[in-house]
Amino acid sequence: MSTLDVAASAIRRDETVEVVMLLAFAGGYIDAFTWIIHGVMANAQTANVIFLWVYAMAGDWTKALHFVPPILAFTAGIVVAAWLRRVAGERASGLSVLVEIIFLIVIGILHNRLPDLAGTLGISMVAAMQAAMFVKVEGTVCSTVMITGNMRQTVENVFAVVYGGAPMGTLRKSAIFFALCAVFGCGAAAGALATETIPKLALGIPVIVLLMVLLRCEATPRGVVA
Repeated sequence: MSTLDVAASAIRRDETVEVVMLLAFAGGYIDAFTWIIHGVMANAQTANVIFLWVYAMAGDWTKALHFVPPILAFTAGIVVAAWLRRVAGERASGLSVLVEIIFLIVIGILHNRLPDLAGTLGISMVAAMQAAMFVKVEGTVCSTVMITGNMRQTVENVFAVVYGGAPMGTLRKSAIFFALCAVFGCGAAAGALATETIPKLALGIPVIVLLMVLLRCEATPRGVVA
């Protein structure tokens, strides 16, 4: 086995660039969907908290309370992800993706009858599970549901190479984080387009993307005989 194969096999399947890019696309897509349909953010709870307190301080409690359900649902999703890690160990990431897929299918079915419940609660739980379960790319901390940290690491890594004498391999990390930001944006664009043009079928696209992630997470590593 070559050095390259050894390095590749040392990377967890749920931390590969391919998996993380697919998840970033799904993260941007879902956020665009929930913002257009429900006026809340599935992933960016910072924005929901800001809107909550802005409207609360203005005395508009109807609008303020509109942002409470996704925050609570996101919290519940984190708990579910933590429980899966405890009981499933190495299989937790694959199981979490399977749960996300089931949730999105159910949400898509219920959305026409119970749009607020299905949208703000269900999708925020899906986003939370992804945020809690997939936190690294090739061993380095990242996010697949927002770009702030990824943008910071892009700039810091370039700066470290140019001014700090960091090894050129650092540029690869910078490229990965830049790609995460770009793919997240592409996901948001695709989500906005699909939500406006095929709203009843829009959630089918992230389901397909997550199915691809599930297949990648459950694939037998190279060199391992089943």
